[in-house]
Amino acid sequence: MTEPPNLDDIRRALQSSEFFLVYQPIVTLDRQRCVGAEALIRWRRGGATVIDAGEFIPQAENTPLSGAITYWVMDTVATELGEWLGHNPAAFIGINVPPEILGRGGIEYVAGKSGLKNRAKQLVLEITERGVPDQLGLSALNSIPATGARVALDDTTLSGANLALLTRCHFDFVKIDHTLVAQLDGAAPRPQWLAGLAALLGTSGLQIIAEGVERADQAAMLAEAGVQLAQGHFFSGPLPADELKLYYANDG
Repeated sequence: MTEPPNLDDIRRALQSSEFFLVYQPIVTLDRQRCVGAEALIRWRRGGATVIDAGEFIPQAENTPLSGAITYWVMDTVATELGEWLGHNPAAFIGINVPPEILGRGGIEYVAGKSGLKNRAKQLVLEITERGVPDQLGLSALNSIPATGARVALDDTTLSGANLALLTRCHFDFVKIDHTLVAQLDGAAPRPQWLAGLAALLGTSGLQIIAEGVERADQAAMLAEAGVQLAQGHFFSGPLPADELKLYYANDG
């Protein structure tokens, strides 16, 4: 049985180029047309077993590795998709950003060095709800729109804490967690959160992205509630950069 990774394992993986990216397409629910993607990090541990981010990113959070991994992701997105973004100005890429690194200058530095700063309008910085930024991070978060980039509140469960954060910070997108989407069943009553989501849409200019859509009935219920965008295996699984480009071209 493989031992769970620790910080030293993760550090060595970063130094040994064992990480790679795949991209989860994001589509419109009305026409199911690809409009962008979320960059997802994977780890080919020891050159063999592929490990999802959920098995190692939590260990890196709130450590210096958190920033190092995020900057690696941004640099890799620029290398793999920078030119493609230039040719497809309507497309956007979501990049997960831990709250603890906001306002520390690293994101701005890497964006400028990699060339992503020139594609700022096509970047969506996804802020996980697992942690709330400190005051420095909150100030940075609210200054992001001035750069042209957009911000998403990720893994949202529509809890009181989520809604409170929405009132304190500027967000362009709210990403509905896959655990809520999994509750949707065309043969069952609508869950209460779906009505609450419709109310949120009616009182804000937010765009909603539903995560983890697996079935046609889920896509239909979300569209009926006014949700604009979605991602999940019903549309496509995560793709390497070259396959994302083909998916976008064929879907668009």
